[in-house]
Amino acid sequence: MVLSDLTIKELEKSPPGIRSIIRKIPEVFIEIVTLSDDAVELAKSYIQYGVIGKRYIVDSQHIAIATVERVDVLVSWNFKHIVNLFKIRGYNAVNLRSGYPVIEIRTPREVLENE
Repeated sequence: MVLSDLTIKELEKSPPGIRSIIRKIPEVFIEIVTLSDDAVELAKSYIQYGVIGKRYIVDSQHIAIATVERVDVLVSWNFKHIVNLFKIRGYNAVNLRSGYPVIEIRTPREVLENE
């Protein structure tokens, strides 16, 4: 699993049940990534092209980090700004324009077995 520094900060504020899920994963299977300069620029591009508003910069940064780090799938419960077909198409259009690959964005239910 790839976790960003932004996600770790958000998890600190999440309900105990959510935090306990992450704690069950052995650290050896977790890669921590940070908000790089490239991800900052890509997140700004999502805003510049109107995919997401300035007010939601952290959401755009989550997607940008995952894109720059080339994660297989970004998993989120955020249906308004992240797991949204129209937004996903917009993010991927900007990714391609910026020289990055498309990114898969899914709900936890889509990627977890027997849950």
